[in-house]
Amino acid sequence: MLKTRFIKCLLLLLVFTLFIPAFVFAASEKKGGGTEEGAEEYEMILIPKLRSPWFNFMEEGLLKAAEDFGVKAYMQAPASPDEAIQVRMVEDAISKGVDAILVIPNDAKSLEPVFAKARSKGIIVATHESPQQGNADFDVEMIDNIKFGEHGMKKLIEAMGTENADFAIYVGSLTVPLHNIWADAAIDLVEREYPGLNLVTTRIPAAEDQSLSRQKALELLKSYPNLKGFLCFGSQGGPGAAQAVREKGLNDIVQVAGTTTPNQARQYLDDGSFDYSFIWSPADAAYSLVYVAKALLDGKNLSDIKEIPAVGTPELEGNTFMFNKPMGITKENSRDYDF
Repeated sequence: MLKTRFIKCLLLLLVFTLFIPAFVFAASEKKGGGTEEGAEEYEMILIPKLRSPWFNFMEEGLLKAAEDFGVKAYMQAPASPDEAIQVRMVEDAISKGVDAILVIPNDAKSLEPVFAKARSKGIIVATHESPQQGNADFDVEMIDNIKFGEHGMKKLIEAMGTENADFAIYVGSLTVPLHNIWADAAIDLVEREYPGLNLVTTRIPAAEDQSLSRQKALELLKSYPNLKGFLCFGSQGGPGAAQAVREKGLNDIVQVAGTTTPNQARQYLDDGSFDYSFIWSPADAAYSLVYVAKALLDGKNLSDIKEIPAVGTPELEGNTFMFNKPMGITKENSRDYDF
């Protein structure tokens, strides 16, 4: 009997001796997208400015990248373009221990401290629409920002049919970096080449809220009877201004150009209250963010990334990946796109 118990104890000891090292190895294995069977996938969160059709399409690119590159990626969007909400959402993501945080900032400055905190914990921080973002590992831009702002201004002038007119400019807010870079480029172009154009007031921070954009447009149309155009940087500015133009029956007199999705612009393009939308693919931007973030988590450097599959070959300027892929949306081609 004693001998039998001894043999059983010996067998149990042998089992534990073999099992425990394997268990410790599996438990201590670094979280990541390695090739070993059972390895955990990287977890990435995308935090846009707000929930809107533009960012819904961005989410499609995010999920496609997650599938293609074998990561866990999801979007959590603020209900409104509130910088404080974005900061809290980044804080929550840090607490959760994600591998990468991808953000389209409402306020670049307010995010710098929390971005620094994320990076101190080994979390990759990436941005879109925020070149020169402080405390980010990298930024992705789908267009040349100066050319993009100038392009919008030229298209508005073309739609107005005159170089002697009053116009107004919308941005999402005065703290959204990209919108203000575009506005600066448009204004600089006017000052250099179009002395007959008159910007009736300082840029208006209303273009992430269609209702507010409409209200501001109605006020401007009343205050400036010779107003002939709205240049709108921000996804809701164009539809809001077009709505006001439509209500006033000024479709043939006041022109609107802006950065709006084809689906949102279509009804206004069809009746002529909106003249031209110029954008890029937000899905491509999200796809690129995931690809680069995974590459960094895999141990690569930014300079190692020469091409992003299915998107193209960017230029690397500092830590910003720069494409030049604008799309022009008109009444004639709006139905070629579905976002």
